[in-house]
Order: sequence, then C-alpha cells, then structure tokens
Amino acid sequence: MALTGEQYSISAGDHAAVVVEVGAGLRSYTYRGIDVTAPYSEDEMPPRCDGAVLVPWPNRLRDGRYTFAGQAQQVAITEVPKHNAIHGLARWVRWRVTDHQAASVTMAIDLVPQSGWPFEVSVEVRYALDAESGLTVTALARNTGVGPAPFGAGFHPYLSLHGQPIDTAVITVPAARRLVVDEAQIPIDVAAVDGTEFDLRTPAPLGARRLDDGYTDLSFEAGRGRASVRTAAGGAEIWFDEAFGYLQVFTADLLAHGVPAVAIEPMTGPADAFNSGAGLIVLEPGQVWTAAWGLAPLLD
Repeated sequence: MALTGEQYSISAGDHAAVVVEVGAGLRSYTYRGIDVTAPYSEDEMPPRCDGAVLVPWPNRLRDGRYTFAGQAQQVAITEVPKHNAIHGLARWVRWRVTDHQAASVTMAIDLVPQSGWPFEVSVEVRYALDAESGLTVTALARNTGVGPAPFGAGFHPYLSLHGQPIDTAVITVPAARRLVVDEAQIPIDVAAVDGTEFDLRTPAPLGARRLDDGYTDLSFEAGRGRASVRTAAGGAEIWFDEAFGYLQVFTADLLAHGVPAVAIEPMTGPADAFNSGAGLIVLEPGQVWTAAWGLAPLLD
C-alpha cells in the first residue's frame, strides 16, 4: 500500500485529481495532464504538508497549550524546533470514504476525545471536479459532543510553478494586512502591507522575496476571495469563501524532487487562534460549520 494509504482518483473533462486516505490530502490535481498543484508520488510522505487538511486547528499553538471554558489543555508538541503544536490532529490518521463518484470523493473523520482535546467533532471534506470550473473543496464540521468545542480549519495546497524559477513567479493575494510574528512564528501584531514588500495586491515577480507569512483583511467579491500564482508557463487561481478570513503564503524553493512551489493556504484563523481568539470558531453541541474553497488553472 502507498505511504498515504488508499488513493482515490476523480476526473471531469480535462481535470483529474488524486485524494489520499491518510490525512484526506490532495496529492495531485492536473489539467490536460499538466500539474495545477505540486504533486508527490504515492511512495512518498507529503512534503511540507503538501495538500493537507488542517483540523481542528490550522497553523500553530504556542507550546501546545490553550485554555477553553476555563480548562487548561496541553496537546503534543509536533513542531519541536519552535515548540509548537502544528496543523491539528488529522494529518496522520486514516480517513474513511463516505462517497466516491467519478468526479467527486468525500472523506470523513471523527475527532475523538484525547489528551488535550476533550471534545467530539466529526469532519467531512468533499473534493469535486467540474469540467468547466475545476476543483471545489467543501468542508463540514459537526459538534457531536455534549459541550462546546473550539475549532478551526485550514488547507495547504501548493501551486505548481510549471518548472519556472521561483523568482519569476507572480503571486497575487487580496490582503491589506499581514501578521507580525515572533521567533516561534506566533502572531504578536498586525500591520498594514501598504508600501512594504509584503503587499501582494499588485502583481509583480517574487524576485528575492521569500515568504512564510499570514495575511488578513482580505477582499471579497460576491462572497469569494481570489489569490493566484502565475508563471510564464501557466498558473493557478485559488478562491475561498468568507469562512476563511486568513491566508498563509509560503514560498518553497525546494518542495519535492528539486522543484519549487508556492503554498496559498486558506485558514479560518491565524496561528494560536485557540489562545488569541482571532477567528476562533466555537461549535455548540449539534452545531454545523461549513466552508468552501477551490482551484482552477490559469490558461493566459
């Protein structure tokens, strides 16, 4: 069996994707056989969180600690160098398939009570391809427990640079503010991007800039925000609904096989949201939360 478990292929028209059992991640997405996302093989672990689903929190928790409903909690430290708990509890768990059609697959998991997480939340993620519009990812979370539960979600797609140098990539992000972080990459302030190298609202080549930065104060039109990566050989656009108030942008000079890529990650909250309360979702018993985002190739 592949290191990421069972592989679930879907397709519609010229679009094709592979979703994996372990972590319910997006291993690849292609259009006319050309990568839209940066793929990895079924014999590899996902490099740098490639394609991952991040629940019940995205990004980091400082020292793996938080307090909710007056109770202090401690989850495992999974980013040892910075002493954080990173990207939730579901990345290395086998999800179950609840529906698999030619053009869609739905993955589900029950986040059961455990040390540092005394809550019950079920999560579903549906990947669906359309021959015209590309990939849509719909997420749903339901509190199946008897008390309120803290929750956040994020997704970690890397967009392909089609073999082009990362310096020449043009990244567009509709954000007016960025998160200022400390040495543990935990936000300590928010700053306007105007007049700084972090302003990605106007398209320009990346050049020598390298980013691992959170953004907020996002612009939406008709309920959707849009960011993109463009190269001389093609690009991709990512859209996200208003449930995602934050984006993380990460530029990887080497993702896998010596190839660069750019991650644009929709998130409901920033790093350490369980402590700061920024973007924190509190699910009451029986409450359902939903959100959607998607990808499409840019052909111009």
